[in-house]
Amino acid sequence: MRAPEEIQADIMDALTSVIDPELGVDVVNLGLINSVDLKDDGICDLSMTLTMMGCPLQGILRREVTQALVTVPEVHHVNIDLVWEPAWTVARMSRQARLLLGIH
Repeated sequence: MRAPEEIQADIMDALTSVIDPELGVDVVNLGLINSVDLKDDGICDLSMTLTMMGCPLQGILRREVTQALVTVPEVHHVNIDLVWEPAWTVARMSRQARLLLGIH
């Protein structure tokens, strides 16, 4: 059995493989992930936001997040809660993401 910290690191690594098609930056560095909770039964509850309400990529990002998370051996099912509070702003982006997008 792996340590929870190791599993959490693998979960976050998996999420960095999910790229926002419009911006070309992963969902972690964009600051779209609010929280991730993996329960003992393999159910992963994820709270995330998008850069704007009514984002046409919502379905694509949900599917890609789910596909990425189930690559982690301990994750058997993913529940995604899409929330709008706290609202996303560029301040949530990592320094790396801001540099990639030319935001200073």
